[in-house]
Amino acid sequence: MAQADAGGIPTASEHEPRRKLVTADGTPLKRALQRAERRRVLAAFGLVAPLLIFLLTVFIFPIGQMMWRSVDNPQVVNALPNTLQALRGWDGQDVPGEAVFAALHADYMADQDRPRREQAMGPLGIRLNYELSAARGAISRTGRNVDTFEAPFREAFLDAHRLWGDPALWRVIQREGRPLTAAYYVAALDREYDADGNIVQRDENRRIYVSLYGRTLALSLGITFLTFLLGFPIAYYMSILPMRQANLLMICVLLPFWTSLLVRTTAWIVLLQQQGVINTLLVSVGIIGDDGRLSLIYNMTGTIIAMTHILLPFMVLPLYSVMRTIPPSYMRAAKSLGATPTTAFRRVYFPQTLPGIGAGAVLVFIISIGYYITPALVGGQSGRMISNEIARHMQQSLNWGLAAALGTMLLVGVLILYWAYNKLVGADTLKLG
Repeated sequence: MAQADAGGIPTASEHEPRRKLVTADGTPLKRALQRAERRRVLAAFGLVAPLLIFLLTVFIFPIGQMMWRSVDNPQVVNALPNTLQALRGWDGQDVPGEAVFAALHADYMADQDRPRREQAMGPLGIRLNYELSAARGAISRTGRNVDTFEAPFREAFLDAHRLWGDPALWRVIQREGRPLTAAYYVAALDREYDADGNIVQRDENRRIYVSLYGRTLALSLGITFLTFLLGFPIAYYMSILPMRQANLLMICVLLPFWTSLLVRTTAWIVLLQQQGVINTLLVSVGIIGDDGRLSLIYNMTGTIIAMTHILLPFMVLPLYSVMRTIPPSYMRAAKSLGATPTTAFRRVYFPQTLPGIGAGAVLVFIISIGYYITPALVGGQSGRMISNEIARHMQQSLNWGLAAALGTMLLVGVLILYWAYNKLVGADTLKLG
């Protein structure tokens, strides 16, 4: 019941329920707002869905496949199930007994068709050969003659190939008889398994990957620093010029992007070789003798020179985008307050360019640490990077598991460095434009 106030105007009773707000069609306003919000979210998701699918297809899924391949180990499990079962009680010292060889013969004879048998045993031989030299030959040669084997099988296998009498082969089979393995990462760290199954360091003449990682990191840091030294004055000069002249210089900076990377690298080969343009010019002006021509290519020097030139625009562009936004009045104000030009630059101008320096350094470092073509063409042996070794395993040795382990370690290393950069400097300070 409505009540009247002192002026006779009716008021709602305190116990009368509030009237719900509704839309024109009678739908509660709260529900209508929720429905509109859902439509907005679905519309936004529909707009970004093609990009999300593209990233999942060409970026996330391949990286996941690479990381999975670095630990995936199905070859031994699929080819030798009976042998692995028989090896469970083996002590790993002497050559196994007759029961293990009988199980091995049963695994070989699981498929009576010889071509299919060789096709099934092929991956096994390749996998074991990564761990022990000549293992592939033992698997394939035995497969060609296994049809003639009769019990007792131990002597027949020992006569088929000498490696069946080596306990090292059986230790590899026993160790790698699991669906997942860490052997690829062990090899990527220049380690190996000893006779007791312990992880030990390889011989010095077989340690290549750790030193390659160190060289790749050193080259990437050096190239990043050189692009900063060369790119900072270029970006500064462009930022103080009138827009018309700055745009002309910007075209010169971007001009290399309009030329094929292979063509640019080949041009550096012409310039840097001992009979090339630079050495010939130095000899002609008398700076060096004809017998003292500089070795500028097929070594680390060639890699540094060529990659610095190729990656220089990735440093110049972020620096220029930041420097262009710094008001010139800041420097004039510092000078009017008594600061020398050097002090004004160091304490006023340079700190404001740090976001551009950080963005350029991150771009150049991440690109250079995974660079492949230029080191392969001009780097020689001393200028090779870890990416060249990954490509070699993918294309020549076909050890995709080791290549995946090397790539995964490189990816994790870059993420750790980026995390450290974010902790020390802050990724939110990066400015790319």
